Amino acid sequence: MTKKEKAKFICETLDELYPAVPIPLDHKDAYTLLVAVLLSAQCTDVRVNQVTPILFSRADDPFKMVNLEVEEIQSIIRPCGLSPTKAKAISGLSKILIEKHEGKVPNSFEQLEELPGVGHKTASVVMSQAFGFPAFPVDTHIHRLMYRWGLSSGKNVVQTEKDAKALFPIEKWNKLHLQIIFYGREFSPARGFKIEKSPIDEAIGVKNRMPS
Repeated sequence: MTKKEKAKFICETLDELYPAVPIPLDHKDAYTLLVAVLLSAQCTDVRVNQVTPILFSRADDPFKMVNLEVEEIQSIIRPCGLSPTKAKAISGLSKILIEKHEGKVPNSFEQLEELPGVGHKTASVVMSQAFGFPAFPVDTHIHRLMYRWGLSSGKNVVQTEKDAKALFPIEKWNKLHLQIIFYGREFSPARGFKIEKSPIDEAIGVKNRMPS
């Protein structure tokens, strides 16, 4: 198969497997999504969804969040890991949202990436899932599978995102990146991978290891 043929087959198969895909992180608006995505760095979505109800019961908007001490935020989010850094980022970005954006999450990559703790992947998730802007956030599952499927070099997530955007139709990006994440978790994990149990991997042939 050519890369384009693989991409078409992948889209069709994922639409059959996951016709509807929920957003994995529980949230009620752009702000709570932004905080949840920030917390998800090096942490599972399941753990984040256990922590955010506690945090958001105390503060679910930037005006309430800035009234919490950084130490209080840190104590709540400790199960998510990297709590000192994440707590400072949550407090800091909340202040900036109030000072520069009237307490609202901006709907532009540039303004989002200026916020503490917000990199391109976090901005991409917020832009796609909160605002419906076409984006292709690349997490570890997508990075691994794009290489495993022979669709990207696996060198870095920047190249993987560029390759994904070149291969897949823009109107599919927002749903597709979630479908690939769900597929990676269910059928094509980094460890314990069995090609015969992975419908896409078996059909198109795969590389099993990421390059060193």
